[in-house]
Amino acid sequence: GFNVKNVSIKDIRRGYVCGDSKNDPPAQTDYFLSQVIILNHPGQIHAGYAPVLDCHTAHIACKFAELQTKVDRRSGKEMEKEPKMIKSGDACIVKLIPSKPMCVES
Repeated sequence: GFNVKNVSIKDIRRGYVCGDSKNDPPAQTDYFLSQVIILNHPGQIHAGYAPVLDCHTAHIACKFAELQTKVDRRSGKEMEKEPKMIKSGDACIVKLIPSKPMCVES
């Protein structure tokens, strides 16, 4: 941990982000790309699915806006472009849209 002058521990909540305000400050994102591996899911996942993601200490629902490419889990090589759905055992590059303001590292 670290201390900040004039900031009480009671003023800080889960999900707060700190950074250098003068040089490249953190900002919220409209969307982000993520490699998602489906480990155990009973059905098929299509665009529009909105699971709750854990990103550091934030727990935010993010909607699968579009499935961009299905990739091989081990090598990361592209197997299929713009798949209609994914299922258990698949890995995919997905465009995710957070339902609340969210800051993601790039």
